[in-house]
Amino acid sequence: MARFDIAIIGTGPGGVSAAITSKIRNKTVLLIGSPSLSSKLQKAHAIYNYPGFPGVSGQALADALKAHLDSMDIAITEDRIASIYAMGDYFALQGGKEIYEASTVILGSGVVAGKPLPGEETLLGRGVSYCATCDAPLYRGKTAAVVGYSRTEEAEARFLSEICSEVLYFPMYRDTPDLPDSVRIISEPVTGIDEQDGKRRVLTKTDAYPVDGVFVLRESISPGQLVPGLELDGSFIKVDRTMSTNIPGCFACGDVTGQPFQYIKAAGEGNIAALSAVAYLDKK
Repeated sequence: MARFDIAIIGTGPGGVSAAITSKIRNKTVLLIGSPSLSSKLQKAHAIYNYPGFPGVSGQALADALKAHLDSMDIAITEDRIASIYAMGDYFALQGGKEIYEASTVILGSGVVAGKPLPGEETLLGRGVSYCATCDAPLYRGKTAAVVGYSRTEEAEARFLSEICSEVLYFPMYRDTPDLPDSVRIISEPVTGIDEQDGKRRVLTKTDAYPVDGVFVLRESISPGQLVPGLELDGSFIKVDRTMSTNIPGCFACGDVTGQPFQYIKAAGEGNIAALSAVAYLDKK
C-alpha cells in the first residue's frame, strides 16, 4: 500500500491551500473530498474579502481553485473518511472505498451542521454508522435507514437498496429526493435514534421506525468521532498557531478550528498547516 507524506481531508479553500503548499514543498499529497470542492463555497453569492477577487461569486472562486489544482496535477480522491487512527509513525484513514496511509494528516473538513441526534453517539458502532459503503455488508438482506442531510447522500441510499431487503430514507433537507422505488422515502424530520427489542429505531415526531442499522450521513463528521483522542475546544478542533493538534503529525485548518468562518482565513490556515506538516516530516 502506498503511503503518502500528507493526507488532506476536505476540498474547501483550506484543504486546497494545504494541498498546493504541500505539492510545492515536494511532498506526496492525498487530497480527499468532493471534485466540486465545497458546496458551501459554491452557494456563496459574492465574496468581498478574498484578495485579488473583489466581489467574486463562490462558484467562480471554486472554479479558480480547481484550475489551480489541475495546473499542478493535484488529483482529488472522491471518498468519505469515516475514521482516522494514529498508528505511531503513520495514520490509517478508513474510507468508504479503501484504507489509506499517510505520515501526516491535515483536517480541513469544515463544520458539522447542527448537533448529533439524540442517541446517535451512544449507538455509534452498535447499529449506527457514518459510512454506508464501509458497513453495508453487515446489513445484507436486512433493513437499513439512511438519515441524509444533503442530496449527495442519495447515492448511498441507492447503493444500500442493492444490498438490503429494505431501505428507509429520511431526507433532512427541503429538496425532493430522486430515488428508485426500492427506497422508501419518509419525509418526517428525525428527532432521535434509540434501541428496543434488539432493533434500532429512527424516531420522528409522529412515529418510530424499527430497523437493523441506521446510517447518519452528513457532509462532515464530528472531529471527535473522526479522530479518536483528538482534543477539542467546544465543538471545534483545538490547535496552536502552527495549526498543530494534540496528536503529533495531525494538523487542522479552516472552519473546523473555529470562528471566524471566512474563506480567506481557511486558506491562510491551510498554508500554515501544510508548512507545519512539512517541517514535521523533515524533522522526522
